[in-house]
Amino acid sequence: MSFGPRIPFVDLLGFELLQFDDGCSVLAYEAQPEHLNSFEVVHGGVVLSLMDVAMAVAARSVQKDMGVITIELKTSFMRPATGRLTAKGELMHRTRSMAFTQASIVDAQGQLCAHATGTFKYAARRTAVPGSHDPQAAIPTD
Repeated sequence: MSFGPRIPFVDLLGFELLQFDDGCSVLAYEAQPEHLNSFEVVHGGVVLSLMDVAMAVAARSVQKDMGVITIELKTSFMRPATGRLTAKGELMHRTRSMAFTQASIVDAQGQLCAHATGTFKYAARRTAVPGSHDPQAAIPTD
């Protein structure tokens, strides 16, 4: 299953898309040694990124031709994340231009590791030329 547009950061982290429809998303991620912190658990930045992507995908799932821009995230970390993780994203409410979402991550034992809420802005996807610094291809934030 494809995220749609290529997201190099998602490729780097190895996120796998399992569900992408009806306001819901499910992503899987297998922790890699280079993604761990000094306690040898998944770094909080990776956990947050996984939830950010899960929420963005859930927001896009109802209008797949649109892009979304993260406006705000709130994250709570409940327990250390290790091994294979599953993130579930949900579109809770949407307006013409905004999406209000939530996501949770569970480990292989089904234990809740983290939860987040996020607000995203819908934006028409623009075609950018790789390596170009064309201001017309910039992400609209107004």
